[in-house]
Amino acid sequence: MTATFDLGLAGKAAVVTGAGAGIGQAIARGLAAAGVRVGLVEIDPTRAAATVELIEKEGGQALALQADVMDTAALTDAITATHTEFGRLDILVNNAGGVKASRFLDQSERSWRRHIDINLVSMLAATSTAAPLIAQTVAAAAEASGGRPTGGSIVNITSIEGMRAAPMYAVYAACKAGMINFTRTMALELADSGIRINAIAPDLTATAGIRGIMRGPVDPDTLPAPPAERVEGIERYIPLRREGVAAEIADAAVFLCSDRAAYINGSTLSVDGGTAASAGWLRAGSGWTLHGAPAPSGFAMGNQ
Repeated sequence: MTATFDLGLAGKAAVVTGAGAGIGQAIARGLAAAGVRVGLVEIDPTRAAATVELIEKEGGQALALQADVMDTAALTDAITATHTEFGRLDILVNNAGGVKASRFLDQSERSWRRHIDINLVSMLAATSTAAPLIAQTVAAAAEASGGRPTGGSIVNITSIEGMRAAPMYAVYAACKAGMINFTRTMALELADSGIRINAIAPDLTATAGIRGIMRGPVDPDTLPAPPAERVEGIERYIPLRREGVAAEIADAAVFLCSDRAAYINGSTLSVDGGTAASAGWLRAGSGWTLHGAPAPSGFAMGNQ
């Protein structure tokens, strides 16, 4: 057993989509802090530039790449530009996504196609471009060392909604479920190329989007607290009694990209404060209740 906690990421290069704010920005910062040079794919150039500035102040290296992930050609160009700039590509984090709450039967075809494009198709397009470039990097390192190809990593940011029923989010949840199964399948297809692929499923995470801040740079360390009327509901719903923060998702992503996760492949890691485990149970005083139903007072042992 080794005594060092070196993540083995220094000198590598990564692409993070949706990297201008929230979870994507936190992941980009986390990777940069570990020595990774990061290409930031972001639709908002102001947010991208602000994130580059933040990473550089923290001693990291980043490249701003304006692209709408729903534009496959632009997304491909951004990933290729990262590979060209840094001379290699080791990591892809498919983070970009979006959702608008609505009953499925009230949604237009345009609405559900947009959900599919931003959440699912963008992941497929980015992976199809990045995986061969990552494989090249891995193969070159294996040839130089005489070892087996290893060291490439893809992380897909899915959602708890991909693992449960999600009224008002049917198409979004279907996309996130698709991401989870794609992750499992590609773990088999990419293994011989030395690329591991895993997913992270967050639940409520304090980000600018959750707080309704949709435009412009946002200081990730000074987000407003959740509205007072939501706090009680959050404490009932989440076993750890609070929303997550983006840095906690980033920590999981950096770990999955690192040598410390070298034997983790095809997995989906819930980073949700325990809500996937709670499966509908809500805090009720000092105990728990299922969907608001009265909590059982006890149980009988033996055959019933």
